[in-house]
Amino acid sequence: MSKMRWLLLPLLAWTLAGCGTMADPTTWFGDDDPSLEPADLVDFTPVVKPQRRWSLDIGDTGTAFSRLAPVMQDGVLYAISAEGDLYALDAETGAVSWKRETGLPASAGPGVGGGLVVVGTREAQVVAFSVETGEERWRKDLSSEILAAPAVADDVVVVHTADGKLFGLNSLSGEQLWLYDHKVPVLTLRGSSSPVISGGTVYCGLAGGKMVALALDSGLVEWERHITVPSGRSDLERMVDVDADPLVYSGTVYGAAYQGDVAAMGEGSGNIFWKRKMSVYTDMAVNWQQLAVTDAKGHVWSLDPDSGAARWRQQDLQNRGLTAPAIQGDYTVVGDFEGYLHWLSSADGSMAARMDVGDAIVAAPLVVDDVLYVLTSGGRLVSLGLPEE
Repeated sequence: MSKMRWLLLPLLAWTLAGCGTMADPTTWFGDDDPSLEPADLVDFTPVVKPQRRWSLDIGDTGTAFSRLAPVMQDGVLYAISAEGDLYALDAETGAVSWKRETGLPASAGPGVGGGLVVVGTREAQVVAFSVETGEERWRKDLSSEILAAPAVADDVVVVHTADGKLFGLNSLSGEQLWLYDHKVPVLTLRGSSSPVISGGTVYCGLAGGKMVALALDSGLVEWERHITVPSGRSDLERMVDVDADPLVYSGTVYGAAYQGDVAAMGEGSGNIFWKRKMSVYTDMAVNWQQLAVTDAKGHVWSLDPDSGAARWRQQDLQNRGLTAPAIQGDYTVVGDFEGYLHWLSSADGSMAARMDVGDAIVAAPLVVDDVLYVLTSGGRLVSLGLPEE
């Protein structure tokens, strides 16, 4: 099997939602299609030298659409392995505050809020732990496996299951408060958009090209909008899943659909400000200057967040299985399937630095206070800073 076909297995693992079986993508591609080969890394002169602050092995996290990404709250970094080893770490030093060997087949999370660390599993359970001790608080059986990180705010835990349901659960007991049920198309990407809570509203992308806004306390629909309307004759052509997490920034909700569009919508109204045709299945990053996007070809884009106009596009990392971008200082950072991190100038997209951190990087890098945290498929959690000017 060629290098590129190996790469496409996790990225193109479509699920037949109705029966839960898996279509085999290995039959869709020829072994020798040069258009699918990962780009060779180009030589360049680095202009910045990222500095490794600390690293820790937490256990394998897997490679297929990993939603096991670290999350931070109040200077504490939370991370979990695919075998269920849950960690709370001092974000500054990497020192372990506590560790719990939960034994859970973790598939999504952690999500943090309301004094809880919340994890989803392949066996359709959501489990909540204390942020202070790691002690289990409750667990709840849901309708399907969980492939999106749970969100927590205002005593509500919101969970998006693979069969298209959004559950609102009481954060103290796990009791179901409300349910939003969305019909999943016959053919979907193996992945789900994670719910994002802003104020009293929860936003989530859906299979079939929609973004939905629900009242956090009741689950009632505030608005629904098509980022992309499915078109084409076959189920494959009509597959326009919104797997990217909603990105809420300065009154705008940004969303993106596979084989569809990137769109900017009003946070309160859902009115669409702009759309740009682009196939995207990873998360995005934004600041006042740019909306950073990795498309399905492995091109990294910098878009004007107010208009969607392209500021620059970097194509030298095509087909390298890029992660979602992160913005660290003056740089846009992506990881790839060989374990390289790439720093691009946010001004023009030129290559600024590269670092090999080991195994494939699948989960989106996290940046907090200009410090980058990245988790490899082999379970190496690395903290990286930029030199002070």
